[in-house]
Amino acid sequence: MEIKKNNTVGFSMFARLIIALAVFALLSCSRQNGQAAKTTGAELRYGFPTEPATLDPLDPANTADGRSILFNVFEGLVKPDTTGRLLPCAAESWTIEQGGLVYNFTLRNGVLFHDGSPLTSADVKFTLETAGEAGFPGFTQIEKIETNGARNLRVMLKNPDPEFLPYLTIGIVKAGNTERGTIVCGTGPFYVESYSVQQNLILRRFDNYWRRNMPEMDAFQNDQEKSQGVPLEKVTIVFLADSNSLILGLLGGSIDGASLTGSLAQQLNPEQFDIVPGWSATVQVLALNNAQPKLNDVRVRQAINYGIDTQEIIDTAFFGRGEPSRSPIIPGLSMYYEESLKDAYPPDPVRARELLAEAGFGGTGDTQLSLEITVPSNYTMHVDTAQVIASQLEKIGVSAAIKQVDWASWLSGVYRERRYEATIISLDAVTISPRSFLSRYRSNSSSNFMNFNSADFDSVYDRTLVETDEETRIALYKEAQKIISDLAAGVYIQDIVGFKAFRAGTFGGVLNYPLYVIDFDSMYKTGT
Repeated sequence: MEIKKNNTVGFSMFARLIIALAVFALLSCSRQNGQAAKTTGAELRYGFPTEPATLDPLDPANTADGRSILFNVFEGLVKPDTTGRLLPCAAESWTIEQGGLVYNFTLRNGVLFHDGSPLTSADVKFTLETAGEAGFPGFTQIEKIETNGARNLRVMLKNPDPEFLPYLTIGIVKAGNTERGTIVCGTGPFYVESYSVQQNLILRRFDNYWRRNMPEMDAFQNDQEKSQGVPLEKVTIVFLADSNSLILGLLGGSIDGASLTGSLAQQLNPEQFDIVPGWSATVQVLALNNAQPKLNDVRVRQAINYGIDTQEIIDTAFFGRGEPSRSPIIPGLSMYYEESLKDAYPPDPVRARELLAEAGFGGTGDTQLSLEITVPSNYTMHVDTAQVIASQLEKIGVSAAIKQVDWASWLSGVYRERRYEATIISLDAVTISPRSFLSRYRSNSSSNFMNFNSADFDSVYDRTLVETDEETRIALYKEAQKIISDLAAGVYIQDIVGFKAFRAGTFGGVLNYPLYVIDFDSMYKTGT
């Protein structure tokens, strides 16, 4: 295969070599399965605003868009359907003992990796242990894992955990694979055929996927019309960092579909495009770096909260489509969501100015609070939000400057190195659990890029990990949300309504999950 040259300025020969080796390694997995690349079947060219930070499902630093792509490549012991119900996947069945202290799994027979090798209990053991070593929430609680033959696994936890099962949606990798970012080998419905950095990633249908020809497993898809169309054989994910390029690609026909924000979807003619709405299952937040000197005073962070009108943001930047949150978890998790937080910080410019004055900041001159809001430029919705917020903060005497950076710079400078004052981003959950939203706020979490630090929160959060009574656990989750709100870790705006757009009458089977994922296996082609 010809390796395409990356024309990025300053891109070293060494980096090109690494990419070449990476593409070769990707192919080494997909070609071993004996499945020749096909030219028949349906193809979808789909536009994405960002590319994955990694193709390793066990890397906590991966992005929401990265995880949404890998949803099609890797599968776990269990898998959610569109209602959030967890269904058997690689695990055929399981039992829970001692109030959630011990989990016993029987693996499904006939599950194959993309290289043709069978999935075994050793692969699952390696995956869960690696996830724990990487610091994934939930997996650090594993005390011991025992295997009994190729298909039986016993997982023992340090403390009973009735919410352990949702974490087992994590993608299973082959035992001993320490180069998962380049040797991408899962058991999902698609395998990675090639990856050209900054250009595209090609997924190819895996014909030996265990669920092929198993109509009794349609509960995963909830889609009875798929038989009327042609299943996807190939998906080319095209990376278009410029949001205008997504629209131009759709209008010009270079891509068949794309994930869009509301402002972009408004630019399309509904007679020419099928536009499918759905909750993003993420929390859009103005994240505040709590360790910054000007922001480590809770009164300043509270003032910023009082100065921001989240409904105005939704009305102005999202055409009125969005679910206000004011909490670090999505309202869709209604059992756990603390409803009272919607009224925790009603817009109150007077109160905001009072708090700023108490913290030593005036509205003008040398004592005026300045705030730099770093925004990933490829996300139009966050740029639009930043503009509304800057205008709102001006009304309380805060001078806000918007700094747009590319996605790679945001990941390195903001998320990993935490060199920022404020940023706007959407935070997703790896699992369908409030714990997945809240775990990043624990003071020692590697994902705590907001540098939030509260001994009270840590204590309450830790109690949720071991509490077996459901009502008590729900109360603890709500208490944890209140602590984050009271200390104003950030400004929690909304669960954004996202859109998937396709040329009219060409593709069907688009499903919405209570996770930030895109399911290409459920989709089919209906027209030309």
